[in-house]
Amino acid sequence: MLKKVFIDGMSCGHCAARIEKSLSELDGVVKVKVNLTGKFAELDTTKDLEEAKVLAAIDGAGYSLVKIG
Repeated sequence: MLKKVFIDGMSCGHCAARIEKSLSELDGVVKVKVNLTGKFAELDTTKDLEEAKVLAAIDGAGYSLVKIG
């Protein structure tokens, strides 16, 4: 499954790397690709993710979840 997660607060490559690391640690996530310009991450998952867990991962990295599309 592909999910697009829109994130607020990313401004550099370091930000993108933190988001990628945090989201890749979620159970069921196979691949994470962060688009810094578009301020989103694309997640390739093996199962549906709970929004609360995605929110916690992004918040824990120091950023804000805008929406999951």
